[in-house]
Amino acid sequence: MPTATQWSAARARARLYAALRGWFEREGFLEVETPAMVPLPGLEPHIDPFAVGKRYLHTSPEYAMKRLLADADCPPIFQLCRVFRDEPPSSTHNPEFTMLELYRPGAGYEQIMRDTEGALMAVGGPFATGPFERLTVRDALLRHAGVDWKKHADAAAFARAAGVRARADDTWDDVFFRIFLDHVERKLLMPTFITEYPASMASLARVKGDVAERVELYACGVELANGFSELNDAAEQRRRFEYEQRQRREAGRPVFAIDEKFLAAVGRMPECSGIAIGVDRVLMLLTGAASIADVLLFPAKDFD
Repeated sequence: MPTATQWSAARARARLYAALRGWFEREGFLEVETPAMVPLPGLEPHIDPFAVGKRYLHTSPEYAMKRLLADADCPPIFQLCRVFRDEPPSSTHNPEFTMLELYRPGAGYEQIMRDTEGALMAVGGPFATGPFERLTVRDALLRHAGVDWKKHADAAAFARAAGVRARADDTWDDVFFRIFLDHVERKLLMPTFITEYPASMASLARVKGDVAERVELYACGVELANGFSELNDAAEQRRRFEYEQRQRREAGRPVFAIDEKFLAAVGRMPECSGIAIGVDRVLMLLTGAASIADVLLFPAKDFD
């Protein structure tokens, strides 16, 4: 049965949802629902879905919500939903968790940062005061790791400059994430937007020069959100999907077909931006919980 701490977190969750929905209603967003079971999962190299018969539980509502954005009548939209990722439980991850995803047509990622900031300030706690700090990836690495990623194209040299170990098979991106995890992430205590990721980490974001219009939000040393100025070039998106397929194949992970309906929608999307926020992690910071299990009534570790 749930503990007193979990019941207290359930009440805090209800208040959190009410505050978020109130903010989005005041700002003119429409709450939408999209299917949790989808014919094709995403192709992210490090995320595995759960199969349910001939379909998959979605790892994010992103593809479906972007199909809505492709309609000229689509207003700013948001969704609070359960998502599913086949990863072992940890202090900050549960295989089934709650995601807040929002999109705004006609705006770049600077606006989606302001939307995220406004929504979280409305829920209070460590987010009550703003504006949140904004740092480029380059500035964050210089401040906390003493290394300039733009000066190190070689993975081994990059690792040596930051004082981290590099394995023989490490890619440049592998080294980057190790440096960021070891030297930067845990030091981001106040709510901080990290922007301008290297172009190789663009995912579904637009690229300008050698950086992507991508943003992540951190607070109390925890990653809370990931967003983009959304790519709306279908040909470029196909190239990225094919690259991700190769990455999954080389890593020995299942390789899924490209979602052609989603790809067709990408080419019809207007300029827009979006972000996904881990609601359970936000709730952890609001309640002072040490583990995600403390803010869930039925965490995976207790429900197997």
